[in-house]
Amino acid sequence: MPSSTFHVLIIGAGTGGLALAQGLKRAGVSVAVYERDRTRRDGLQGYRVGIDADGKRALKANLAPELYETFRATCAERPIYENQMTHKMKYLLSIGPDLLTEEEQPSDEEQDESVSRMTLRQLLLTGVEDVVHFDKEFTRYEQHDDGKVTAHFTDGSSATGDLLVSGEGASSRVRQQYLPHAKLVDTGLIGVTGKTPLTAETRALLDERLFKGVTLTHGPKGAICIFHVMRFKWDTDGELKNGIGGTDAEVISNWPGMLYDNSRDYIMWGYATSDWWLPENIMTMRGQEAQDLVLEMTADWHPNLRRIFELGDPGSSFPLAIRTSEPIEQWETTNVTLLGDAIHTMTPGRGVGANTALRDARLLTRTLARAAKGEMTLLEAVHEYETKMTRYAWDAVIKSRAQMEGHTAAHKGGLSGALARAGMRAFFRVADTVTPIKRKMVLADKSFRGTGREDD
Repeated sequence: MPSSTFHVLIIGAGTGGLALAQGLKRAGVSVAVYERDRTRRDGLQGYRVGIDADGKRALKANLAPELYETFRATCAERPIYENQMTHKMKYLLSIGPDLLTEEEQPSDEEQDESVSRMTLRQLLLTGVEDVVHFDKEFTRYEQHDDGKVTAHFTDGSSATGDLLVSGEGASSRVRQQYLPHAKLVDTGLIGVTGKTPLTAETRALLDERLFKGVTLTHGPKGAICIFHVMRFKWDTDGELKNGIGGTDAEVISNWPGMLYDNSRDYIMWGYATSDWWLPENIMTMRGQEAQDLVLEMTADWHPNLRRIFELGDPGSSFPLAIRTSEPIEQWETTNVTLLGDAIHTMTPGRGVGANTALRDARLLTRTLARAAKGEMTLLEAVHEYETKMTRYAWDAVIKSRAQMEGHTAAHKGGLSGALARAGMRAFFRVADTVTPIKRKMVLADKSFRGTGREDD
């Protein structure tokens, strides 16, 4: 194993930052992570993360084999339906598991997985506890003439290394200092998310396709709501369910992160609509107030869907302004760089945000590992990473934004809005009856998600 002559500082223990720390530690590169949360137990919130083939390749490359197996064992049961539905629970389009031929079916490694965000974070913390420093809120950095860089924190402490990597997320203070012209813009959509425990009562509200699928629901004035049932291999008490295979049972029971994970079977829902139709104080709402707003906005939705909102855990509900980065020209490489949402925040429209961050971590690990072996300089490694990353990341940003804009015709009131929504629903209904169209839709999505290999 190589031993690097440089030290990497990572700001933020999010998905991308921790995946990078995992990869660098395995490669023998000196690394330290600085996280604003006070303890490992903090940050136990969040919802489903879809991990596509790109994300799985990145995790497999950066994690120790036994930890990657833990990731696979802790994923939720895969959905088998992709649905489009009206707010009255009338299906517009439903794509089942038998649409593709055997040759077109993705392999096990190419299939998407669903994992709880809190589970993924705990998993990525496993084995790097010794290099993660909690209760460290970053304020600014200084670059020195000798090639070093120093990160400063609110408690008055600092850390010096050879490379500073921002994995802080969309509100990155590193980006604000380093690339002040890299802006986030509002899409005009605001969401309210929530979790409803999966119980006998809530299970009865769902038909088979809803229960075993990912469903996008279309309401009046362009409102949408995604529903996805997350079913894990452990029960409400944290014990392994009956029928779980011995191998998975052993992997999960021996995983230290399970001690800190509190995810149980639940219905994830995320309601979103244009800011045109929401109160001005929407972003200050939390908990029950946010949940009550969703109920108010969905007064004419199907009673089963409203009951899911009513039974949601108020502590899990909060508003989210859906924002996106705007692509910028590649910048001059220095000993500061960024990954994930810190540089390329994207909408949930194509479901690739977390996967792109994981892909960043895999690519940067590879280039820094080469630098540690003396195959290139540190700055050459960073430049190669930034060149490839900006190419695939900006493409994903643009395509994700095209899926989620809050000020389009579909979100308008009056005749123009009604016609736009009617046209969209008519397309889905026609597609549902014409198998070649459905196949084309599935294959087009397959060609976008999880196919990035130029950094292999």
